[in-house]
Amino acid sequence: MSILEIKDLEKHDEHTIVFPSFSLEVSESEVVAIHTSTNARTSLLKLFMGEIPISNGEILVNKKNVKLSKRDFFFEVGFFCLDDELYERLSVKDNYSFFQKLYGSELSIDEVLRIVQLETKRNVRISKLSNSEKRRALFGRLLIQNPALFVFEEPDQNIDLETKRVFLKMVRELKQKGKAVLVLTSNMESALSITDQVYRLDDIGLHALDVRSEDETSNEETTGSQEEVLAQENEEEIIIQPVRFEKIPTKVNDKIVLFDPPEIDYIESSEGQSNIYIKGEMYPSVFTMTELENRLHPYGFFRCHRSYIVNLQKVREVVTWTRNSFTLVLGDAKKSSIPLSKTKMAELKTMLGLK
Repeated sequence: MSILEIKDLEKHDEHTIVFPSFSLEVSESEVVAIHTSTNARTSLLKLFMGEIPISNGEILVNKKNVKLSKRDFFFEVGFFCLDDELYERLSVKDNYSFFQKLYGSELSIDEVLRIVQLETKRNVRISKLSNSEKRRALFGRLLIQNPALFVFEEPDQNIDLETKRVFLKMVRELKQKGKAVLVLTSNMESALSITDQVYRLDDIGLHALDVRSEDETSNEETTGSQEEVLAQENEEEIIIQPVRFEKIPTKVNDKIVLFDPPEIDYIESSEGQSNIYIKGEMYPSVFTMTELENRLHPYGFFRCHRSYIVNLQKVREVVTWTRNSFTLVLGDAKKSSIPLSKTKMAELKTMLGLK
């Protein structure tokens, strides 16, 4: 059953598109992360919370429209925002007592303190807690509210390892209880540490990332090897057609994230590690520069420098500084500058049909 339905939602800021129209559903026991820019993340939160009007599209929670059911929405959705605060002069326990009455919650305060690992801080004022402990106390407030949908903004930003561990365990328990969880973040590593269901929202739209664990990748490779052996044993009966693999794998912690070649802006080699850049984010590659060059050449990628491979479709300008110094300027938001060596300049001119 769908808890959250986003239908054709889009946001414009005068003549600028904050994010284009997109749709998304989050069901019971689902944890979904949206990786996007800070501006888009903030706008999404404000639309959810009714701080800015929804002019295009709609947001439904348990089939109720946000614009029409604001009172119900107060109980249906729980928000954690980076600038959230509790009552500083009250203790953790007193804060929780207040919210317990506000939401009519039956969840015991002792249970909440146990989940967020603040049993020893129950009688301590919020103002005396560390920043990470304050974050855990805020998570506890959401547990007391007990909504159907939990929305978190950058939940693990600037917190210690213990608090991150508490948060991840809490999310797993929410999933087991049939809750829906939506995480909004500008940090891909954070998104992937929380869930495998990660979407990227950019100026083109919403795209699901192809995320696999290392175990899944290993199993696929083993299965592929077994199939090759069987094919060789029966090569007189079966003709195996070669399959072109059009995804480029990158590694983030223990997750393998697969990207389509056109998504890549450029690749940089640093201290022997090939790093792939997409929309300003860096992803460590599992391949060498030479392997990437060979794989990506059919897609319009060019080895412009011994340490760089660039997607020529993303190049906006070729800048000449001196007779021997050149730079490629990309059309991305940062106007990334990529060095172009003298020998590669001649090759590039030939490719472009220039003299």
